[in-house]
Amino acid sequence: MSKMRVVQVSRANGPLEQVERPIPEPGPGSVRVRVEACGICHSDSFVKEGTFPGVEHPRIPGHEVAGTIDAVGAGVAGWKRGDAVGVGWYAGHCGRCDSCRRGDFATCQVAPEATGITRDGGYAEYMLANAVALARIPEGMSTLEAAPLMCAGITTYNSLRNSGARPGDLVAVLGIGGLGHLAVQFAARMGHETVAIARGREKEPLARELGARHYVDSEKQDPSAELLKLGGAKVVLATVTNGKAMTAALGGLGVDGKFVVLGAADTPLQVPAILLISGRRSVAGWPSGTSIDSQDTLAFAARTGVRSMNEVFPFKHAAEAYDRMMSGKARFRVVLTTGG
Repeated sequence: MSKMRVVQVSRANGPLEQVERPIPEPGPGSVRVRVEACGICHSDSFVKEGTFPGVEHPRIPGHEVAGTIDAVGAGVAGWKRGDAVGVGWYAGHCGRCDSCRRGDFATCQVAPEATGITRDGGYAEYMLANAVALARIPEGMSTLEAAPLMCAGITTYNSLRNSGARPGDLVAVLGIGGLGHLAVQFAARMGHETVAIARGREKEPLARELGARHYVDSEKQDPSAELLKLGGAKVVLATVTNGKAMTAALGGLGVDGKFVVLGAADTPLQVPAILLISGRRSVAGWPSGTSIDSQDTLAFAARTGVRSMNEVFPFKHAAEAYDRMMSGKARFRVVLTTGG
């Protein structure tokens, strides 16, 4: 039986270890993907630490997967061997049926699973995926470019397009790291007047290169005051994981403004009730999306030139790559490739 290399976590809080497993065969409704690139996400820690409900070990992490269909199971329509595809964390909900369109995922006919969390993911040379979980990678986009868009990309793009902001509206992105550097690009290319907020003046050239029209140095300036000088933000996308930094930007919302939380803050946000009441402002969160949302993300990125900035590691250095991402030092995303 043919073997493949995988990187798995054998127990909660255990190390990432490279082992060999048999190459799996796709069952009805599923395909086998030859993985070419897999982004490393902070959420992979849910598997490594065993903190996500339903996680069983051993488990192969990885939910920013890009590769090529290698084999097709019975009953799969619309996909064939050789198709370039991405797979995100949603191994279940299809995103295409009426239930998913309504947001009523409980009645989706596909069993809810999470790639790389409750089923094996992309830290492997091959993986199985439900056909409904696939997103088509556009022609001209490499799998290395596509992989980080399957989580970091869809989270920023999908939250922004559902935020209520229209072209010309003032949209602020708090933080220009792994999520934020993509959010700035998406906001600018959607036609928003884009503000990047980050610590330190040295980040301004990059922010403007990514498409920001304005830059706020949160070390020297009050983010809320600066946003109000510009008329108040219609939307603030908070990509940082610092509750204090989020709180400092809340006051920059304009009337009917929305503060969208994408980063899991380490401390609670402090939200004055009068701020919400007086200007009909709101605070919301956004998790990611389904396969059709990822396909939309990939298509938009391909058309407009949005690209992730990646640090690339060969497969044999998966543990080092994971540590690099979790340290917070990565600029901006970390991607494993199966070539080495």
